[in-house]
Amino acid sequence: MTPTCIFCDIAAGRAPASVIHEDDQCLAFLNIRPVREGEFMVIPRAHIDHFTDLPDDLAVHIMVTAQHLARQAQSVLRPLRMGYVVHGFGVPHAHLNVIPMADPGDIVSARHIDAPGGFRITLDSLPAPDRAALDRMAARLRGAAG
Repeated sequence: MTPTCIFCDIAAGRAPASVIHEDDQCLAFLNIRPVREGEFMVIPRAHIDHFTDLPDDLAVHIMVTAQHLARQAQSVLRPLRMGYVVHGFGVPHAHLNVIPMADPGDIVSARHIDAPGGFRITLDSLPAPDRAALDRMAARLRGAAG
């Protein structure tokens, strides 16, 4: 555990999160700045910075967990696709983002964008639902497992 890691704090119960799954190896919770409603991430409980540094068995567990949760989210939200992203930026704690996709642009490389004068990527343009809204969505997604 790293003392300044928000994901370690969430895993230890010291910081709030809208949890949809937890077990002894990983935790899944909603993103506070989702690209689309219902976006979540799956993290290892142990602090591991890079996804590529995960032991193989833990990486498999995270991917299988994400797959099961994505199926639940798909049944609740009915997106066109479910997308998976590991980019390694943001919080320096391995995490797999799972995004209900309504459009191919929901997951895109900046190299695909043709914008005269450039563009900038910022979280400021993404909605920031309040904790109550996130908790309601987490309950919907957890309920789909039943």
